[in-house]
Amino acid sequence: MESAVKSRRKPEPPFGPVLAWFEANRPLAASELHFASPYQLIVAVILSAQCTDKRVNLTTPAFFERFPDIPTLAEATPDEVYPLIRSISYPNSKAAHLVAMAAKVMTDFNGEVPRDIDALMTLPGVGRKTANVVTSVLYDEPVIAVDTHVFRVAHRLGLSDGKTPYAVELDLEAGIPEAVRPKAHHWLILHGRYTCTARNPKCDECGLQPHCRHAQSR
Repeated sequence: MESAVKSRRKPEPPFGPVLAWFEANRPLAASELHFASPYQLIVAVILSAQCTDKRVNLTTPAFFERFPDIPTLAEATPDEVYPLIRSISYPNSKAAHLVAMAAKVMTDFNGEVPRDIDALMTLPGVGRKTANVVTSVLYDEPVIAVDTHVFRVAHRLGLSDGKTPYAVELDLEAGIPEAVRPKAHHWLILHGRYTCTARNPKCDECGLQPHCRHAQSR
């Protein structure tokens, strides 16, 4: 009876082997967005929603030349912002969010991008994922931002069965040590972006096959 009960138990998530593999094979991992200040990062992350980092990086140089800082952007109108981001997905809503975000930073945070997640989430266009990215990248806060790549990779590797991004976030933070989380966030994103893709994942090239439910099911 005891062995039968054990066989029905859910396998433990392979956090240890997965993190060890990333540390050995992808020791350098960082955001692919180009930025030089907290202001530039929050703008880039807002623009990156449902858009590639490559496209954002092609767009932001002209944007930052026209709107070099929070005060300048806060004085702009969405109609002035739109032409500079029209190649980005959802440019109308993002133009409005960017201007409103800058205005709120000026009025509520003395012109400084806040570093607290709850405070960041009060800004227009900033949800939990964006807030986690900003605090993780800028301040090495021990949080995991869950985008579509992280969500997919976490499920395929058996690190989480969460049904929502927040549930996956909680599972990942429970299994990944705090000191590793800022880097692990990038490990999972980049793995999902280039190897564990939504369509036609490159399983034959992936060293995580032994720990991957998706690869084993194939």
